[in-house]
Amino acid sequence: MLTDQTGVNAFTREQLLANIAMIITVALWGVSFVSIKIAVNEVPPITMALVRFSVASAILWVIIRKFEPSAKLQKKDVPRMLFAGCLGVTLYFFFENTGVKLTTASNASLIVTIIPILAIAMDKIFFRTKVSAIQLLGIGIAILGTYLAATANGEVDFTSATFRGNIFMVLAMFSWSLYTLINKSFHNKYSGLALTAYQMMMGTLCLIPLSFFEHAEWRLFSLTVLCHILFLSVLCSVVCYLLYMHALKKLDVTITTVYLNLVPVIGVVSGHLFLSENVLPIQMVGGLITLLAILMVNFEKYASRGFMVGQHSCSAGNKPGKKF
Repeated sequence: MLTDQTGVNAFTREQLLANIAMIITVALWGVSFVSIKIAVNEVPPITMALVRFSVASAILWVIIRKFEPSAKLQKKDVPRMLFAGCLGVTLYFFFENTGVKLTTASNASLIVTIIPILAIAMDKIFFRTKVSAIQLLGIGIAILGTYLAATANGEVDFTSATFRGNIFMVLAMFSWSLYTLINKSFHNKYSGLALTAYQMMMGTLCLIPLSFFEHAEWRLFSLTVLCHILFLSVLCSVVCYLLYMHALKKLDVTITTVYLNLVPVIGVVSGHLFLSENVLPIQMVGGLITLLAILMVNFEKYASRGFMVGQHSCSAGNKPGKKF
């Protein structure tokens, strides 16, 4: 029977609420691929991202002025913050929205799993971070899994729209991984909320000129698509982020990692249920291989550091592919 003396590992009410927050977050992030697929079939990819993040940026601006009014952006950080916003919002969502338009929501959600592995690999390349043998093995396994998930039949076919969409998704993952590395220098200067708010606003501004390249496709979109875009803006880009920040403060990082690995599973299931998408067995195997690699790398990483509940901090760099 649990008592107040059980210690930091007791399943407290706060931890229960944090677990519920993670369940809601991964469920909505998983389903978000379906909403993106529906929206980009009617609204051009960049334009859709612009509408989505204009709404989300406005909401986050109100939140940060209310709860962190002293969070000021230093002038010397503006260039790097702008570059990060371009990578994490402008480029990432251009690649992702275009990728989802060409491929399936299920394929897109499977490919998103490679973000943690790419982040480790790029950390090694750019920052000379020490990588263990287990992590190297995990990177190799993840590359194999991603190849299977992206090619389906093991063949590279650039004439296939689905394959090109998968490549766009891989490019999106590279963009986000670089974004997380750039954010390393900001972690001790800005809160996760401030980072996300400022970078989202800057990335949204960069989307404005790019959206004019799609002006020939501009038209009024349906109420259904508007609802999907608002779902992505309000719930996926704002509410889920706030829930995720709360969970990171209460749960061990290995627990949140396991939860995040459920996003592609939910993405595949929702793609099948709502869009009648089919996923080839070899793609499922590829996705499972990548998930195995991520679990192996993360458990080895955090077990070696001896992480305990509440010992990690929340930052923008901790978020997954569907962090906004």
